[in-house]
Amino acid sequence: MRAETPAVYILLGPPGAGKGTQARMLEQDFGLVQLSTGDLLRAAVASGTPAGLAAKAVMAAGGLVSDEIVLQILRDRMAAPDLRAGVILDGFPRTAGQAEALDALLAARGQAVTAAICLAVDDEAMIDRVAGRHTCAGCGEGYHDTHKQPAKAGVCDQCGGTAFTRRADDTAGTARARLKAYHAQTAPLIAHYRKMGVLETVDAMGSITSIARALGTIVGRVSA
Repeated sequence: MRAETPAVYILLGPPGAGKGTQARMLEQDFGLVQLSTGDLLRAAVASGTPAGLAAKAVMAAGGLVSDEIVLQILRDRMAAPDLRAGVILDGFPRTAGQAEALDALLAARGQAVTAAICLAVDDEAMIDRVAGRHTCAGCGEGYHDTHKQPAKAGVCDQCGGTAFTRRADDTAGTARARLKAYHAQTAPLIAHYRKMGVLETVDAMGSITSIARALGTIVGRVSA
C-alpha cells in the first residue's frame, strides 16, 4: 500500500450484493479498515464527539442525519492512526452530492478515491438474497439460508454464538423498493467514478470466494 496516502476504496452495489461480507474479507487479507455509515454513527454517538452528539440529537428527534454531520464523523474517523493501510467505504457515498463532498474531503487530506468497485448483480437474484439473509446476534457475522450457512448448523463460525437475527425489513417487497431507490440514486455514481477513471466492476453473481478473489486482484493491482 502507499504509505504516504492511504488507499480509499468504495464498494458500490444494491442491498444484498455482499458489500459487507466482502469488505470484511478485504480487511482480513489487506489490513484495510471497513467504514460503514451505520457503524460510524453509532460509534460517534457512543463516544460523545461533537458530531456524534449532533447526530444523536437529530436521531432523537426522529430526523435523518444530514450529509454534513456524516461527513464530519467520517473526517474525524479518517484521522485515526489505525487507517494507515487504507479504508473501505461501505454505504457511503449513496448520491452524487455525497460523492462530490467526499471528493472534497479527501482532496483536503491530500487523498483521492483509489478505486470505486461496482458489484454487478441481477435484480431478481438480489431479492432472493435479501429475503434469506440473517446475522449472528453476537458478532454481526452475516449468513444466508442458501448461499452462506454456518459450517455447523445454528452456530456462528466466527464467535460460536447460537442466536441469530433477521431484519424486519428483509422481505421481497422491501427489497424491490430498495433496488428502485438504488437505481435512482446510487447507480449514477458509476458514471461519476468512471469519469474519474477509478471505476472497477466485478461480477457479483458468483460464489463469495470467487468474488473475493476478483476484489483481491483489483486491490493488489491498483495499490501496487
